[in-house]
Amino acid sequence: MNSVTCDLTISLDGYLAGPNQSPANPLGEGGEDLHRWMFEEPEANAAAIEGILSSGAYIMGRNMFAGPGPGAWDEDWRGWWGVEPPYHAPVFVLTHHPRPPVEMQGGTTFNFVSDGIESALAKAREAAAGKDVAIAGGAQTVRQYLSAGLIDELRLHIAPILLGAGERLLDGVKNLAIEPTEVGGTRLVTHVRYRAVR
Repeated sequence: MNSVTCDLTISLDGYLAGPNQSPANPLGEGGEDLHRWMFEEPEANAAAIEGILSSGAYIMGRNMFAGPGPGAWDEDWRGWWGVEPPYHAPVFVLTHHPRPPVEMQGGTTFNFVSDGIESALAKAREAAAGKDVAIAGGAQTVRQYLSAGLIDELRLHIAPILLGAGERLLDGVKNLAIEPTEVGGTRLVTHVRYRAVR
């Protein structure tokens, strides 16, 4: 059975997005600085980047796809990533508002799942065709999967910055049992790989 992984970049104080998130600033104030390691040191972090992009299917929350704000969909909205998102695989978006799939260039199709995290995972496992399934974010989605014990491997990429406020990853997570298996990094990031203990 495919493993369920989760790669997230967080600040030293545990935030994966800064304060004052908005459609114009989806990562909040200072949030873009979390990901400098991917763009300024791609060769040194090639293995971590490859791990993020090698899954056969992805799951994300509505806010990661469309930004903060509840309610019905803006049907013209097709995500933050332009015409060719980086996933190149099926993506399952958790939502309370059903919507037809959105096909993008490069093999990414956004599928909208309104019947819970277990249903999204079952659909992603089938679509992944034996490859891993990645829980892509945001924080609320990851917290649900961690609390349910459905993530096999958590890979945190810790940027040496403080955000002070925003969206904290582990707030409210229950029953978390993990152990570190690998640590590495560069000037802009420390990679820590954790395995679920069951």
